[in-house]
Amino acid sequence: MATWTGSWRNQYGSVVTLKEEGERLSGTFRTALHDSGFFGRDYDVVGTCHGDCIAFAFAGATPKGDMVCAFTGVLRAGKLETVWHVVSDQAADGEGKRAWPHSVMTNADTFERVSE
Repeated sequence: MATWTGSWRNQYGSVVTLKEEGERLSGTFRTALHDSGFFGRDYDVVGTCHGDCIAFAFAGATPKGDMVCAFTGVLRAGKLETVWHVVSDQAADGEGKRAWPHSVMTNADTFERVSE
């Protein structure tokens, strides 16, 4: 059974630091991607886990508008394989609101533990 407490880094250098209390998770996320609306500060993470399965999310007001990001994943061969979704409420240029079909991004990341 996995223990999620510690820091995990993805292939781009972004880091999630988690503390596991039963099936609840808390921690922080910091992206390494300069073009991300989340770039420049730590975001508080909340989540849940059960065995090798995990889900965590964070949200905030960013320079690119209100945004929320949710990761779900599974631990395989010591790596956290995830799929994420970002939903943004404002156009990247700051003018108006994005239409629903353009408000969502989805992709996948692989995290490896960097500390416990």
